[in-house]
Amino acid sequence: MTFSRTIIIAAGGTGGHFFPAEALAEELSRRGWTPALMTDARAGRRETGIFAKNQQFVLPGAGVVGRGPLRALRGIMALLKGTLEARRQIRTLHPAAVVGFGGYPSVPPVLAAAFSGKARPSIVLHEGNARAGKANAFLARWASAIGLSFPLAEKLSGSARTAITGMPVRPSIVALAGENYPQTNDRLRLLIWGGSLGARIFSDVVPKALASLPQELRSKLDITQQVRTEDQEKVRAIYLAAGINAHIDSFFNNVDELLRGAHLVIGRAGGSSVAEISVAGRPSVLVPLPFAASDEQTANASMLQKAGAAWMFKQSDFSSEALNELLTDLFRHPEKLTVAAHAAAQCGRADAAARLADLVEAVLPSGMGTAYAGATERQHIRNTEEGSHRS
Repeated sequence: MTFSRTIIIAAGGTGGHFFPAEALAEELSRRGWTPALMTDARAGRRETGIFAKNQQFVLPGAGVVGRGPLRALRGIMALLKGTLEARRQIRTLHPAAVVGFGGYPSVPPVLAAAFSGKARPSIVLHEGNARAGKANAFLARWASAIGLSFPLAEKLSGSARTAITGMPVRPSIVALAGENYPQTNDRLRLLIWGGSLGARIFSDVVPKALASLPQELRSKLDITQQVRTEDQEKVRAIYLAAGINAHIDSFFNNVDELLRGAHLVIGRAGGSSVAEISVAGRPSVLVPLPFAASDEQTANASMLQKAGAAWMFKQSDFSSEALNELLTDLFRHPEKLTVAAHAAAQCGRADAAARLADLVEAVLPSGMGTAYAGATERQHIRNTEEGSHRS
């Protein structure tokens, strides 16, 4: 069987799933591979970025976990339909590998690859959280390799090789790695984000917590907060009444600039968010999403908290009073923020896209592993450098 130089990348959902997929696609493209995207209808076709320049396939699919029996059955039928379509495309493309980034959009392409017979491409999964998601836990039995952002407490099924690659992040975030933490002498800049649309819990809790700070601290604040459109008027009114300088919007395109200037980030603990905070070396207050199927966000936040890089609240404990108490202490003792920033930077992996691309190339079908010379050498260099750093 002759394989092409196409590598299918399966990803869907929100930006948190697409950013690492795009980062890997960029790296593979630089190495001479042709990335092709398989995604779901919820995400749709990409009009910008690396995938807009390459083939895209929007497959049927739907979630199954946490749904009622009827909706779960419909989800299974949609996934089966998507798998048949993915199998048809794989037979046409003859990809060398399929890389799945978790979630139900990765299920049809990976299943189709697993049952492709003699045309079976290599299968690589990437797990972006400290606890494996349901889709990756199910698909692991067919994987050739699994790239991890964190060491996993549980053992995944199958005999796939695993490697700590880190979570690929956008190049603009990678550029922040190694930059100095900004001084806190005159201003205190907070970045509050809450997923793609801004979680309502942050609109309810954070403005009241900040408005209750002592006046000498309020006067130093510069707030940038992602807020749902329907909540923006309420949030602006609280900040205005408290005399706090605030920029409110439902979405920010300049996340790299905002992270560069931020002294503290407040938000959820999704895999991409945690990775971007860590690569940028910024301390954070994390409130894990309480409804995640595997509670992976709590595991992510716990990893940073144990490293001394973050403070974590369960959503049930995240009140204006509790946040006010923490922020008052941090703003009056900014050296705590500096220490946490250094700890966050130690957790970040700016070369995660290259590490994951190395892993993909290492498990390509027989005869294709040398298609890009240097992967093994680069991995050896990284291992040597890490060993020196740990010693």
